[in-house]
Amino acid sequence: MFDKAKNILKLLKSVDFEQLEKISKKVDLAQVLGAVSKMDENQLNMAMKMLTGSKKKKDPPPINADFYDVSAKLSETDRALQMKVRTFLETEIKPLVNKYWLHDEFPFEIIPKLRELNVCGYVYEGYGCAGGTSLMDGIIASEFGRVDPSIATFLGVQSGLAMGSIYMCGSEEQKNEWLPKMQQLEKIGAFGLTEPLVGSATAGGLTTTCKRDGDNWVLNGQKKWIGNSTFSDITIIWARDLDDQQVKGFIVRKENPGFAVEKIKGKMALRIVQNGLITLTDCVVPDSDRLPHANSFKDTAKVLQMTRAGVAWMAVGCARGAYENALDYTIKREQFGKPIASFQLIQNHLVEMLSNLTAMQTLVFRLSELQDDDKLRDEHASLAKVFCTLRMRDIVSKAREVMGGNGILLEYNVARFLADAEAIYSYEGTKEINSLIVGRSITGFSAFV
Repeated sequence: MFDKAKNILKLLKSVDFEQLEKISKKVDLAQVLGAVSKMDENQLNMAMKMLTGSKKKKDPPPINADFYDVSAKLSETDRALQMKVRTFLETEIKPLVNKYWLHDEFPFEIIPKLRELNVCGYVYEGYGCAGGTSLMDGIIASEFGRVDPSIATFLGVQSGLAMGSIYMCGSEEQKNEWLPKMQQLEKIGAFGLTEPLVGSATAGGLTTTCKRDGDNWVLNGQKKWIGNSTFSDITIIWARDLDDQQVKGFIVRKENPGFAVEKIKGKMALRIVQNGLITLTDCVVPDSDRLPHANSFKDTAKVLQMTRAGVAWMAVGCARGAYENALDYTIKREQFGKPIASFQLIQNHLVEMLSNLTAMQTLVFRLSELQDDDKLRDEHASLAKVFCTLRMRDIVSKAREVMGGNGILLEYNVARFLADAEAIYSYEGTKEINSLIVGRSITGFSAFV
């Protein structure tokens, strides 16, 4: 009896009678007490959890943007290379890109590190290159785009456009002279096709001209938006021959007389990429630096077909980077007492982003399989470029949206992807031009003017 009285006294001391009186006006305390007394231990525990709001926090699942496990189709060697590239980019590139992007500068200190990574010119046979598959070349481009589209573009110009022009259109002497050095990034290349007044019409409207003069060629004209050109050792220049009106390709060295470059400033996208306006004023190029297998725009188009597939992969990487950063943010960001990732509308945006990303991944995977089987056609590459860049734009936009105001800050990374996506959407053939290439293929009618 004494123990019971002691416990009752202790209980009475812990009761807030003013609060109890307020509660009694809202509920029947006797009824509540009777109901509670009939509960078993499990029911009591559940009731206490509901009353105290104590829920055991679950660790969120790992962020997995490869939702259909496309990487599982890679060999162990290729998968290891993919993870090696990803680790390199996460540790060596990601920490510095926001600073250089903001200041419109290129981080030259990464070039020796990229040389050590040894993935430049990955798809070519010989000349110090790996002779790898187009599939792995695309995956490498995607991994670069996932961390920073600007550095991905730098590599795409060096490895794809510049080296690709020499590999596909150059002589053996030219290949031996340039490709090993470019593979090691000892020599940097650029690719000069677009002009101030000629973008989509390059197939038939180049205003940059070339004319044979003995053992030399004389080039005149301008090229615009030429990535890497402010510091490149060579630039592949495409010009219209005044004698036969055909497009020809040249290896133009930075020291060639009549060659000048001015940096383009004020860009809102790919700010790390150093784009230049090239002016050729009676620029003298020896015939030994003319690409002997580049004698019409069809030869130029072969290079663009190869690199356009790479741009589709790069778009996948850009979209993936934005999605992963946005998903991570929504899991960590709390509003109204819980992570915003638990809200229905946020989850709807995330699922739409993942759906588009998964479709892009599976499309470019098949695209590279066609490339490796030597079955890739212009319309295949163009469809991939159209679809992937369209969906990329949608994904980066939603990534910024779910992050609210923080989405426009560089420190959260998505703002950079949002801006850079605009350049990827336009270069290597606009959506409209690539659509006409596909349209010509499926209808049999050319809608080009």
